[in-house]
Amino acid sequence: MKLKRKDKIGLFFFLAFVVSTSLIWFFEERFNQEVWLTDVGGRYKMLDDILENKYLLGKTKQEVIVLLGKPDADANLGDNYFVYRLGEPPSFFDSEPQYLVVTFSNNKVVKLSKAVD
Repeated sequence: MKLKRKDKIGLFFFLAFVVSTSLIWFFEERFNQEVWLTDVGGRYKMLDDILENKYLLGKTKQEVIVLLGKPDADANLGDNYFVYRLGEPPSFFDSEPQYLVVTFSNNKVVKLSKAVD
């Protein structure tokens, strides 16, 4: 069976997509409480997993503190927010510190977001 040039190009891009998606999934860090608590500078590696899997949604403030530790005291946005320092991901350009912002309503997590300094 001989493929036409367009089919070869399409097959190449399809395979490149499959390989790149697999590598991204394989090397993405999953949330690990022990690593989160001990490696503050490397927390950014687990951010996507936390946001995508919504581990924290619906949890109380106390449950969040048990999982993630106490929020950063110097980043106080008010009673309805917890802020956690994530560190600076490696970059070819100037990277900025990242933060996880946990938003509460009625003492339950309603929103998770990433903030950049």
